[in-house]
Amino acid sequence: MQRYFLILTLLMLPLLPLRAQNNVNAVKNAEVTAEPDTVETQLLTPAEAIDTLDTEDKYMKIVLYENFTWSYFDLGHPSIDTAGFYEGWDPEKIHAFKDVPVDSLPAKIDLRLLDSTHSFCVPVPGSVRSSFRFRGRRPHKGVDLPLHTGDTVRAAFDGVVRYSGKGRETGGYGGLVIIRHDNGLETYYAHLSKRFVFSGDMIKSGEALGLGGSTGRSTGPHLHFETRYMGKAFDPERVVDFRHGTIRDSLITLKRHYFNVYSHYGMTDEESKAASGRIIYVVRKGDNLGRIAAKYGTTVSAICKLNKISSKSLIRPGQRLIVR
Repeated sequence: MQRYFLILTLLMLPLLPLRAQNNVNAVKNAEVTAEPDTVETQLLTPAEAIDTLDTEDKYMKIVLYENFTWSYFDLGHPSIDTAGFYEGWDPEKIHAFKDVPVDSLPAKIDLRLLDSTHSFCVPVPGSVRSSFRFRGRRPHKGVDLPLHTGDTVRAAFDGVVRYSGKGRETGGYGGLVIIRHDNGLETYYAHLSKRFVFSGDMIKSGEALGLGGSTGRSTGPHLHFETRYMGKAFDPERVVDFRHGTIRDSLITLKRHYFNVYSHYGMTDEESKAASGRIIYVVRKGDNLGRIAAKYGTTVSAICKLNKISSKSLIRPGQRLIVR
């Protein structure tokens, strides 16, 4: 019987006005034969919800009640300020703002991360397994967080999905989702085994965006997580304390020298500036430490100290050396 009335209610939904019909109106419009005190009790007693229905808006549900009325229920929409939000927007390319040089960015940029309408959720719980740094011959422009294949990966902040791609489309990233946030920040979630969201989708902090995996250039299941501003990567540990699953502060001041793979969280400004100003030399066939030192007006011992090697260390073509 209850299924019959539920179906009947569904058929009648298009005939109902756009505003939800609430329980009080339903009782008021009914023929009243009970005593006044009984009517008052009916008015104050809410009907029990028996089911919910999806709508075209994933943050809005329709609630069905046992007395054949219904109402909308707002789950809470992401808070996004769209002023300037879509500058440099490209749903087909992984990296935005490739034509913007680092030197053109302001010396300091203040970004609001948390307030009364914006929250944070750690993408996956756990400590950093591999940090923001050079790894072998490749710059590792994010952090790696351990997980099991199939673990849920969640959005760090409210935003809109700018890019969502499969492994064969993204190279080393594998399954990849990129979310743009209204402070200009973009967060990258890579090596996913499954994606739940696609370009143009709104998403809330803490909402599931996919499942972890080991797609792309990966030696085992983990989440590769990046933070970028104007397409330029900086150490995600400047934003998130992954060990405790918390955000470090409600406001972050990004400095131009942060946008360098040698600039890490925990460095002083002097150390970060020195690291970001480093000159890197790629070893060629026939090179030796003495020849490289003479070319850059430095000494072998200085190069060894910067690279934590000895003067007797063997250097190979393609190896990267800090020379200044």
